[in-house]
Order: sequence, then C-alpha cells, then structure tokens
Amino acid sequence: MREWAAIFRSRRMAVVFLLGFSSGLPNMLIGQTLQQWLYDKDFPIETLAMLTALKFPFAIKWAWAPLLDRFSLPFLGRRRGWMLVFQIGLLAGLAALSRIDPVHEFPLMLVIGLWISIMSASQDTVVDAYNVDVLTPSERTAGAAAYFVGYRTSMLVSGSLTLVMADHIVWNTVYAIMAALMLVGVVTVIFLAEEPMVAVRPPRTIMQSVYVPFLELVRRYRWHVVVVLLFCATFKFGEQFAQSVSQPFYRDVGFTKTEIGVLTKAIGFAAFTIGGLAGGSLVARFGLRKMLVTFGCLAAVVHLGYIVISIVGHNLGVYGVTVFIENTFFAMGTTAMTGAQYSFCSPAVAATQMALLTSLTGMANSVFGAFAGKVVASVGFTTFFVIVIAMAIPGIILAYFVTSPAIERRGSASVSSTASPA
Repeated sequence: MREWAAIFRSRRMAVVFLLGFSSGLPNMLIGQTLQQWLYDKDFPIETLAMLTALKFPFAIKWAWAPLLDRFSLPFLGRRRGWMLVFQIGLLAGLAALSRIDPVHEFPLMLVIGLWISIMSASQDTVVDAYNVDVLTPSERTAGAAAYFVGYRTSMLVSGSLTLVMADHIVWNTVYAIMAALMLVGVVTVIFLAEEPMVAVRPPRTIMQSVYVPFLELVRRYRWHVVVVLLFCATFKFGEQFAQSVSQPFYRDVGFTKTEIGVLTKAIGFAAFTIGGLAGGSLVARFGLRKMLVTFGCLAAVVHLGYIVISIVGHNLGVYGVTVFIENTFFAMGTTAMTGAQYSFCSPAVAATQMALLTSLTGMANSVFGAFAGKVVASVGFTTFFVIVIAMAIPGIILAYFVTSPAIERRGSASVSSTASPA
C-alpha cells in the first residue's frame, strides 16, 4: 500500500492528471453544458437528448485509431505529436462554437460540435494509448485514478463553473474562456510529457495496423475475448444511459443552473476525487475481482436516490447526498474498470485496442443516449431510473468472469505482444 501511494508523488502521475484534464474539458461542452445552453433557448427535451448523437465519433473511434498506431508525425513522437494536433483542433473548434447563435445557426452549431467530438475522441484515443505505453503494470490502477481525477477536474470547470458563469455572462463568452483552457494540454504535451519508449514493434504497414490489434486480442484471449468485449460494453451502460437526460431532469425538478453547478458538479468533484483514490486503494487491498463486482452493485443501487428526487422534487438535501454518493461510487467503478482495460491492451497497438474497448464502454451515451429522451417521455423519470438500475445487472455478472485467473493470465502476456503477425 505504501508503494502504491508513493506512485502518486511522481511526475508521471502529474502528467497523466493534466492529460486527463485536457481530455475531459471538451466532453461536457458538447454534452450536458451544451444542453443547458439550448435549454435556456427553449429547445424541447427530445432535441436536448438528441444532442448525445454528437458523441457518436466516440463509438467509432476505433475506425481511425489504427492510423494513430501506425504513423508518427515529424515532431514530438508517435503519441505526443498526435496529442498536440488534436488539442489545437479542439481549441479552434471551441473558439468557433463561442461565436455561434444556436437559435439561428443550429445546423452550423451541429457541424462544429461534430468537429469537436471527432477531435475529442481522437485525443482520448491517443491519451489512452499513451497511458498504456508509459504506465508500468504496478502503476495502472494509480494512473487510472490520476487520469480520472484530472478528467473530473476539467468537468468541474466545464460543467459547473460554466453554469455559474452563465448566470452572469453570455454563453458565447463562457465558451471562449473554455477554449483558452485547452492550452493546459498543449503546454503539458510540449514541456512536461515524456514520449514512451517503444518496447514492442508497432505495425509496419497500414493493413497491419488495421487487423493486427484485433487479431492480437483474439490470439491472446481466444474465446474469452467475447467476455472482455461484453464486459466493456455493459459495465457502465446504465449509468451512461441515465446521464443522457440528467441535465433536463435537474431543470424539470426545479433546480437552477447555479444550484446544479454547485451541487452536481462541485460536490460531485469532491466525491469523484475521494472515490477515485479510494477505488485504487481498495483494488490494491482486496483485488480487482471483488472490487469491480462491488463497485458495479453500488453504482446501480445509487440510482434509487434519483427515484426519490423525482418523487419529492426540489430538495437540496436529498439532491446533495445523492450526488455525493453517486459520484463516489461512479469514480470507484471507473478507476477499477479503466485499470482493467489498460491490462487488456498491448503497448504496440494500444491506440486501436483502447479505442475499441472505450468505444464499447461509451455506446450507452454516444449510440443509445439519443433514445433516452423518448423513454422518459413514455414512462416518466421515476420508471426510467428503475430501468437504469436493471441495465446494470449484465455488467456486474460479467465483471466477475472477466477478472477470473484464466483471463488475467492472458492479459499479463500483453507486455510481450508484438504488433507483427506470427
């Protein structure tokens, strides 16, 4: 435990934290924060839920991830060069969005939002690959915690501070300020991040970069690869499906933007930090298998709090307690799951493999989230959250099997995997 805690004091963890900040910042700005902007413009809930379709590139980022494994730019190396390109693209996209009038330029807003989504999904792909490459097996859970604390810190800024600011200044100015914050990632990549050492041979041709990552997973896990993929697709499904309509839910209950900004985001940030660090500690103490199952159960049950909110209405006490508990358990599960996903990947083709695994994880929001508004319109929020709880059951069951000794042994072989076909 002491060795695990000492890992957090390293420069590498600081870099992972800052890259997490850079990855998390645009996520809210084309998601829940954008929903709040359009809510102020009286867009209907069906349209607000449909905005989750902007996240579709996250579901198919595996399609161009092979190019990021295969090619290196002529500056900064294979991982850092691509990160810098996507961060500059995000800065430009957010700056353009800050000049949009969503009522009169709604189609243009969607186009810019899609550009931001592609840049953000691509940045996440390279950052995930960087983490797999640079973190040793003993650092993976701690690295996952540092990454997601950084990710959540930026979500506090882009999802909480933005709401408070929007009560005092126009939304366009808020988005211009958020665009400037992308410089955090630019500075980190240029001056602080180390380019990972290439211990295994990356793909030598475009064709290899396309098929080898998938073939390598199948060769290493054999039929267990089905369990790995289904686990990644289902473990977070209920939570992410619920997030697709969480912002309209808060507003319909009667909470103001400032209340949502302070309670949902600020309290949620503190809870996420606690949960992330506690999750890593508990995994180190009790093992990944027990903790994944436990965290999955806790994350499902906490939605009972939102059922209570949907019944009692505007109650800051119930709301605050629910937000704190939900984010604590969410962070525990996310930290453990990401550490598991890192172990599933080979450093040679980590961009493509992590893109595949995280695309599956995000399908509930990026692919199916658009249907959440229709479900709410049909059954109401109370029944909706009951459905969300039931959605968690398959992922909890698969968490037990994906962490079996047989599968973990095959995962430990990833560091010796080569990207070239046998």
